[in-house]
Amino acid sequence: MTQLSSICVYCGSSAGDAPIYTHSAEQLGMAMGEAGIGLVYGGGAIGLMGITARSVMDAGGHVTGIIPQFLKEREVMLDTAHELIVTNDMHERKRLMFERSDAFVALPGGIGTLEELVEMMTWAQLGRHRKPVLIANINGFWDPLIALLRHMADAGFIRSGFEVNYIVADRAEDILPMLRTAIARTVAAEPAIEPMPIADL
Repeated sequence: MTQLSSICVYCGSSAGDAPIYTHSAEQLGMAMGEAGIGLVYGGGAIGLMGITARSVMDAGGHVTGIIPQFLKEREVMLDTAHELIVTNDMHERKRLMFERSDAFVALPGGIGTLEELVEMMTWAQLGRHRKPVLIANINGFWDPLIALLRHMADAGFIRSGFEVNYIVADRAEDILPMLRTAIARTVAAEPAIEPMPIADL
């Protein structure tokens, strides 16, 4: 990985209770599209998911939606996405999202967003990948999680040598520059780790 060509964005299927969440999703999507960075996401048409995807497309960017069959039948899919992949289950969905992305960003969202974010952080902690993981802490949304991670370390449950590596951006406009910097540092460091197939995790 030498450049940022695709980003997996985790976010809510709701828009949240503050206009800044919608605005930030639009900003990120437009910036990605204008930069020629593809979006990999959960395939939904509503909430921050739909806003981000449409903003990428409006700016000329490519959108790949990946959704499991059981969610296809109960959620609204974005049929206008350039590529829409329906998987057999969540495990296959996560594998494809991981394989197709150079970095991961978590905008505000619910339990699903949290679970996907923490999983990518865990895999990085275990040395399974070195792709940047960024928490988009819009309006302080992720402050409780960031405080919890600090508390885990302070309480001795995140030991030295097993730190949880993640980036925090408080503004949407900072996301792409921070990811590019993180990738450049990774490339300049040791040779990349050969990732373990997700089926083995």
